[in-house]
Amino acid sequence: MYLLIKLFLAFLKIGTFSFGGGYAMLPFIQKEIVDNNNWISISEFMDIIGVSQMTPGPIAINSATFVGYKLSGVLGSIMATLGVVFTSFILVSIISKMLEKFKESIVIKSALMGMRPVLIALIIKAFLDLAKESYLDIKSLIIAGIMGLVLLSKKVHPILVIVIAAIIGIIFYI
Repeated sequence: MYLLIKLFLAFLKIGTFSFGGGYAMLPFIQKEIVDNNNWISISEFMDIIGVSQMTPGPIAINSATFVGYKLSGVLGSIMATLGVVFTSFILVSIISKMLEKFKESIVIKSALMGMRPVLIALIIKAFLDLAKESYLDIKSLIIAGIMGLVLLSKKVHPILVIVIAAIIGIIFYI
């Protein structure tokens, strides 16, 4: 029971204090589940990111569900997932009623404009943290380079890019 409460509270903290969703949340998720609680290794965290890209739903919810399940089965996945969405659910419920009143507020617009650059910084931080663990040899750099060029030059769906990268990984590393 203690672990279930701890899972809920850890993911409640992630969901409450992370802005920007998805990639901007990665540093918070990593700090909480890898660094602070040692629930999973950095390697498992990177696997979660990969799997989260291929499965439907936001990265935070997918990672909460995965970590919760790994630590405490179905109940763990439910508690972690509820934790990560709880604050957003409450805020969206409240804000949706007030949005019309404040949508032209210069204070709200200014606050949102101020948060945008921080979200980009959080995404860059997540990239750099994951890059340290991902680019281990020349083969991983080649895979990243090829997939980066494909993503930049073509209209290829990201899931297809992940599948192609997995196939290249099998070829390179077997």
